[in-house]
Amino acid sequence: MDPELIADIRSAVAQLCANFDGAYWQRLDRDMVYPTEFVTALTEAGWLSVLIPEELGGGGLPLSAAAAVLEEIQRSGCNGGACHAQMYTMGTILRHGSAEQKQRYLPAIARGELRMQAFGVTEPTSGSNTGALRTRAVLDGDHYVVNGQKIWTSRAEHSDLMVLLARTTPLTDGMKHTDGLSVLLVDMRAAVGNGLTIRPIRTMMNHATTEVFFDDLRVPAETLIGDEGRGFRYILSGMNAERILIAAECVGDAKWFIDKAVAYAGQRSVFGRPIAEHQGVQFPIARAYANMRAAELMVNEALHRYESGGDCGAEANMAKMLAADASFEAANVCIQTHGGFGFAEEYDIERKFRETRLYQVAPISTNLILSYLGEHVLGMPRSY
Repeated sequence: MDPELIADIRSAVAQLCANFDGAYWQRLDRDMVYPTEFVTALTEAGWLSVLIPEELGGGGLPLSAAAAVLEEIQRSGCNGGACHAQMYTMGTILRHGSAEQKQRYLPAIARGELRMQAFGVTEPTSGSNTGALRTRAVLDGDHYVVNGQKIWTSRAEHSDLMVLLARTTPLTDGMKHTDGLSVLLVDMRAAVGNGLTIRPIRTMMNHATTEVFFDDLRVPAETLIGDEGRGFRYILSGMNAERILIAAECVGDAKWFIDKAVAYAGQRSVFGRPIAEHQGVQFPIARAYANMRAAELMVNEALHRYESGGDCGAEANMAKMLAADASFEAANVCIQTHGGFGFAEEYDIERKFRETRLYQVAPISTNLILSYLGEHVLGMPRSY
């Protein structure tokens, strides 16, 4: 993608984010409130619809544009976790949805009339083992009847649509665990109170996550995305986009922490000298910067492979792991540089520290990424 356009995107997003300062995020974090004003501003500016084709009201831009938007949000001290799902769930509809589904939903999403923020995949008993999920969708006439439970379905209370992965074919002996899964696009406005129950989960960061319960929820069969039983393949491409975009967010976080650490180390004077002159302060910041840059290069490689249509599974996973590690390293260094002030709410560091810690666990844990690389890239025996 044109570097000048990427630079323009970053500049415009940074200007928007400047209207949402630390005090705004601290207030929301304190009361666990969803950043509605921030998400509305991003929507009205068109940043959450950059992946939607121009003819359907969006920006018609590639994934690298979405990555630039989310990275800049994080680098500006804001939190894209409130809305990033609309970016990475978009590919499921764009790549596998019917022409009618695209026309029905995407223009409304681009206009901000619909939010598609909920991604119903993980379950309490299956975790990252997607093939073991138990939520069932049984065809009954012109509707699917859905029963089951999902957990860590973030933003469910603030979304109109949910991309839901459910089993439509019972698992039998000899059948691949990832076969027989299908994707449904659930209209949550009609579903809540009619078979869908949402229960918030309080966490160490303001992430608006929930668990959702399906009790004989009737979903129109026309909301099936693609072919029945091929849903895992559709979700997989979206998972690669998800990991790349979250890696970009982590790079943005790391840049924010490093900038904060550098600025404070240069201003803070102890024993008559700026603490930045001490190698014990300077070197950890420099190492965090080097690791951030290495992760950034892997993100760029993953974006290149994704946009060229190649297999980007390894690169997407490595980008997510390296960037999550780099952002948390930078967070630790930033707190250490600030000393006691790093724990004070007004500096925002402790909030961002909690937020970026999530990404070594979600949307996939570091250990599962290492297992993937060991088996599928290095050819070693399966470890689980």
